[in-house]
Amino acid sequence: MEFKMFSETLGRLVSAEEEAKEKVSSVPVDLSRAKQIKVNRDTYLEAQEKGITLSELLESQSYDPTPFGSPLDAFERQLAAAGIRVNGKNASTVEMFYRGAPVLMPEFILREIRKGMSLHPDLNRLVTSSTVINSNRYTPFYIQTGPDDTEWSLKPIGDSANVPSVLVQEQKNTITVPDYGVSLKATYKALRHRSTAQFKVLLWYLGYRLQADKSGLLVDTIINGDGNSNPADITNTDVSGTIDYDDLVKFYNEFYPFEMNMLIVHKDVLRTILTLTEFKDPMAGFRFQGTGEMVSPLGADLVRCDEVPTDYIIGLDNRFAVEEVISQPLMVEYDKIIEQKIEEAVISESVAYAKIVESASRILDTVWS
Repeated sequence: MEFKMFSETLGRLVSAEEEAKEKVSSVPVDLSRAKQIKVNRDTYLEAQEKGITLSELLESQSYDPTPFGSPLDAFERQLAAAGIRVNGKNASTVEMFYRGAPVLMPEFILREIRKGMSLHPDLNRLVTSSTVINSNRYTPFYIQTGPDDTEWSLKPIGDSANVPSVLVQEQKNTITVPDYGVSLKATYKALRHRSTAQFKVLLWYLGYRLQADKSGLLVDTIINGDGNSNPADITNTDVSGTIDYDDLVKFYNEFYPFEMNMLIVHKDVLRTILTLTEFKDPMAGFRFQGTGEMVSPLGADLVRCDEVPTDYIIGLDNRFAVEEVISQPLMVEYDKIIEQKIEEAVISESVAYAKIVESASRILDTVWS
């Protein structure tokens, strides 16, 4: 299923890039300013000190901001000025890239990994917000609420009546935002004659898998909490070891006043849900067989994540449940890539997840006896 999703999305992206390439070739691009800029290690260091990427630095006023309507952004104009083609049948090889503009390779790798991350959109659908902080410690805020709360309800207000209030507090425990990384190992011999168009696919898949792994981190936060004694509440099915339509309806009702708009499940549970009689209507089957679009049980989108225990179904209202906290955005070791021609370079990111409204996520336990 995961490989199929990656392949289908990859096909759409490749087609879109080919179409964009054809458009670019017919539009004149002014490279005069790009040719005056000399990107080097100091340029990367400047971007790093400002907490931005090289691409973002090149877009600043002191470098080469992209004019309205330009088919290429500032980094793409740097590639064009160096004679590097990264699209189409005549794409430059990795060796040609290193000969023409080795200092641009780290940013090229970073951009393509991020593009691969965009091919796995499920994570972005599960978080309510993403925040970048300048520390590796973070104190979440929280709003404690539940279906039986009445203190927030609208009430007539007299001259001396108390106004209903919403209390927002900081959690007692801070969250450590850990570093996560993966080492990209590839001999120059293995890559030198590969086209950059081929190399991009490898980088896309790397980003795709990184994003899938972060979904596992989010799942762990929902189940066990973020370190502030806030694990998800658990509802049991009527009969241990089974799940039926009535169990899902009961689970759905537990979310009020929130909306259960997402279900995160292991692949085995996904199969069980999709084969329930109530979800096997002809139109649902036609959509799944024709497009791979899965049925939405009770209006909730199904998301597969094999980090979910096989006896759990995680439900959440993605508008209120979990926030993403980033202390270091995705980065690559630019020095090693420039000097060692890839060989081995660490790609890292510092990220954690925190709960905002605890009762906006719950667990349905199917094996509880």
